[in-house]
Amino acid sequence: MDTHPPPTTSVEHLRDKRILVGVTGGIAAYKTCTLVSRLAQAGAQVTVAMTPSAARFVTPLTFQALSGRPVYTSAWEHVESHDPQHISLARAADLAIVAPCSMDCLARLAVGLTDDVVTLILSAIDRSATPVLLAPSMNEVMLNQPSTQRNLAALTADGFTIVGPGTGWQACRTVGAGRMTEPEELLAAIAARLR
Repeated sequence: MDTHPPPTTSVEHLRDKRILVGVTGGIAAYKTCTLVSRLAQAGAQVTVAMTPSAARFVTPLTFQALSGRPVYTSAWEHVESHDPQHISLARAADLAIVAPCSMDCLARLAVGLTDDVVTLILSAIDRSATPVLLAPSMNEVMLNQPSTQRNLAALTADGFTIVGPGTGWQACRTVGAGRMTEPEELLAAIAARLR
């Protein structure tokens, strides 16, 4: 009879970790549903923030059901603390991830634009203390644009961690680079950063 305890899963240490998931506009947002579900199943406290474009692909109610928590779609709602909402959310996070991270979001982050709730919260995170992962998702031509490559380089230099993208079938009916990293791989990347 084996008396050794079963091996711990690779995500067991995510229990009670506070993870902010930013969702931007792109068809890959449907894959973020799986990521949020897996994080919640691991016991993480998942807070989702969505851009208006993201809400056109997946409803906030879907993420609320999966996370069991309110979803932020505007900088002007959910006044739950004495600090401005974006400051309190940024301070509370143990890790943040943006998945999918669109070409537009990469550009906004690279130049410091904060006119949606996702970029506003990220602007208030101290990346020296809290990891911020970006999971780019876009067409291969968009990914290879010089501006996108400059933005990815700038964001890496600014302390963001770029996860992916992968190569595969895309919504534009082509196969190429730019496909968002799969949810299980994103979960592994999150677990590795919080280990």
